[in-house]
Amino acid sequence: MIGFHASHEQFAPATLLALARRAVDSGFDAVMCSDHFHPWARQQGQSGQAWAWAGALLGQGPVSLGMVTCPFERYHPAVVAQAIATLEQFAPTLVWLAVGSGEALNEAITGAPWPAKATRNARLKASADVIRSLWAGEKVNRDGEVRVREAQLYSRPATPIPLLGAALTPETAYWLGGWADGMITTSMPMDALRAVVRAFEAGGGTGKPLYLQVKLSYARSHEAALAGAREQWRQNVLSAAQSENLTQPEAYEELGKQVTDAQLAERVIISHDPGVHRAHLQAYLDMGFQRLYLHNVNLEQERFIDDFASQVLPGLQESPLSSSSQA
Repeated sequence: MIGFHASHEQFAPATLLALARRAVDSGFDAVMCSDHFHPWARQQGQSGQAWAWAGALLGQGPVSLGMVTCPFERYHPAVVAQAIATLEQFAPTLVWLAVGSGEALNEAITGAPWPAKATRNARLKASADVIRSLWAGEKVNRDGEVRVREAQLYSRPATPIPLLGAALTPETAYWLGGWADGMITTSMPMDALRAVVRAFEAGGGTGKPLYLQVKLSYARSHEAALAGAREQWRQNVLSAAQSENLTQPEAYEELGKQVTDAQLAERVIISHDPGVHRAHLQAYLDMGFQRLYLHNVNLEQERFIDDFASQVLPGLQESPLSSSSQA
């Protein structure tokens, strides 16, 4: 399954809605979107509310849809459980949710102290437990990392919703393997990506679905693809250790100035050649990923959608590995 990634940080909500619909109508199988409060950089210039936008997209007709969110700090897990259960009723069997430990860029807006990674992981697992209990119809009370009082979900999902975990490192992937229904990660050098997959499987994730958000920059010339990636996305290739405690786009921009074109190309597939992109995508499928969500990081979305729909997607072949554990 090949999906379109809708980047709220780069496009106004109405524009992004039209782009997602164009992608689906052109032959993309699915959509996923980001869930931010701030953009990564001021030149990106947008940051629409993901849940409201998702409702607008599904209001136009059922489509496979998912997002990665942090279910604590900015949100409460009970509210997240309610929101995704509501979306599922518009598109039964087509909705999924992935949860992660978040970045201060979005979560610190509440004014609460920003927790260390270990604390955030504990809250993440507690939040996932709350979400699952609410989906199951339980009346939930919790103390500890997440506090819940007398919460019960009345509009529950009609079909089970996959609850994936988001990982960028082998350590997080291993931890997720034991409790998440699957894993989503982002494209990175192949050796590093294999290490993340192996860690997830070693931690208990063997046979569970693997989703990949693919970062690429496609334009009609290599120079334009590189310039678009540099202008929009160089601050986004920072490591988690560098970025997860930054609270403002300006801080990302400052660190992004240190990123070279070579470093950018390690994290973003930059090419004007559809064949180059097809080869990379096929390699990810061959590694065992069931779903690829393609994010063209530059602003030329219409050209990307149209060219990939006609020249890239039809040539991809699902691997036996990727077909063995569908969600």
